[in-house]
Amino acid sequence: MKVAVLALQGAFIEHEQMLKRLGVESFEVRKLSDWQKPKDGLILPGGESTVQMRLMASLQLFDPIRQAINEGLPVFGTCAGMILLSEGRLGTMDVRVRRNAYGRQLGSFHAYGQVEGIGDDVPMTFIRAPYIDEVLSPRCRPLAVLDHHIVAAQQGRQLATSFHPELDCDLRLHQYFVQMLAS
Repeated sequence: MKVAVLALQGAFIEHEQMLKRLGVESFEVRKLSDWQKPKDGLILPGGESTVQMRLMASLQLFDPIRQAINEGLPVFGTCAGMILLSEGRLGTMDVRVRRNAYGRQLGSFHAYGQVEGIGDDVPMTFIRAPYIDEVLSPRCRPLAVLDHHIVAAQQGRQLATSFHPELDCDLRLHQYFVQMLAS
């Protein structure tokens, strides 16, 4: 099993470390030739979604990534990755997202919550985080709600979180994604 990690900007190394702890091989995608390597899944990390979108477009990664996701490649988007999957960006996930919903860097916080299919007391680190403002179709189901806002969702083989599970020690969300790859 091998997972591609978009490594243009943001917290990609932390995702690679989580996958390594689970015994899953990963590689970084920085250019089109990296993307063309065989892969079983993709992680879109947190960071700055506008920068990531611009870089994906200029490196000719945008269309191939969107096509692969639409064709069923499992993907896990965290924070900016959730924004990338949403309507108006890659548009592969039927959600409307509110960027920087929790404010600026000073509005960052840590919480614990329940995530459907994963369990209780899941650590959630929010850094200038978005949340899902609206689910646009029944194909997408919320997995976690915090303070009346959807902070995790799944649509088919797409998993998205507002928070950064790669910044905590809890492996359950990455394990959940790895199980998606195996199914």
